[in-house]
Amino acid sequence: MMQIPEHLCQTIRSVHGEKGEQWLAGFDKLLQDCEEKWGMTVELPSPFVLSYNFVAPAVLRDGTPAVLKLGVPSREFRTELAALRLYDGRGAVRVLAADEERGALLIERVQPGLTLAESELGDDERTLAAAEVMRRLAVPAPDGGEFPSVADWAAGLARLHQRHGGGTGPLPERVVGRAEAVFRRLLGEGGGLFLLHGDLHHGNILSSGHGGPGWLAIDPKGVVGEAEYGTIPLLLNQLPPKGQREVIRRRAELLCGALGLDHARLLAWGFAHAVLSTAWCDEDGVGDIPAALERAAWFEELLDELPTSSN
Repeated sequence: MMQIPEHLCQTIRSVHGEKGEQWLAGFDKLLQDCEEKWGMTVELPSPFVLSYNFVAPAVLRDGTPAVLKLGVPSREFRTELAALRLYDGRGAVRVLAADEERGALLIERVQPGLTLAESELGDDERTLAAAEVMRRLAVPAPDGGEFPSVADWAAGLARLHQRHGGGTGPLPERVVGRAEAVFRRLLGEGGGLFLLHGDLHHGNILSSGHGGPGWLAIDPKGVVGEAEYGTIPLLLNQLPPKGQREVIRRRAELLCGALGLDHARLLAWGFAHAVLSTAWCDEDGVGDIPAALERAAWFEELLDELPTSSN
């Protein structure tokens, strides 16, 4: 019997409730069925960091290395699978097999597979490498409403009010109010829409060897929005102990230069998203709310420092 780490069990219970409990109870059967159906063997224990899903290396019968990802079936799982299929190996890993109903996904294993966070590159070089991945992932937003939009995500602030009797709970009312206003303004103005990865940070970009494109993305959420919005996870991850605000500023400048993005819109989206992610922390019962609020404040400061004509 495979033992899922307790921290992962707690997260699954916190996020999915009773559905998560049922999924955990059936995990061993799901794992066995995947091995039999897809002709592969999971290598345990998993060397991967487990946050919301079970992820482990696997080997197919013909020796092909792969990765098995198992999670509670949800819309997020379905949009991840749909996004990977649309990317079709252009900037992201390829899908080898999937069982959408049971939340099981078999993907190619990227080798050597070091994350961008683990690379010996400097921060500027990492940022530009990520920009190139973003460039390859630039897929126009598909029709049909299969993927959530940034507007759908922004509804998390409305749920915050609902949970706290019309208030904002642990989040300052002024900050939430400004974030809501920024979301309304940017969504109302409307920019070019793309299928964004939605969680493209240093831990979700892997080295793919010298003969390939260099770096490939994993774990897309799949969300429709402006290109500027898609940069935010990279800006907020792998920050040094000191000087974090300056690192965000520098990364934003590099990404705008490399991808031709609007600086003011990028920072405005960054502020709004940072506040939204704080509301998600409150909703899911995980994460560091004070730290998330501090990051939102950095975006607000950087935005306010821009020339008025650019803001």
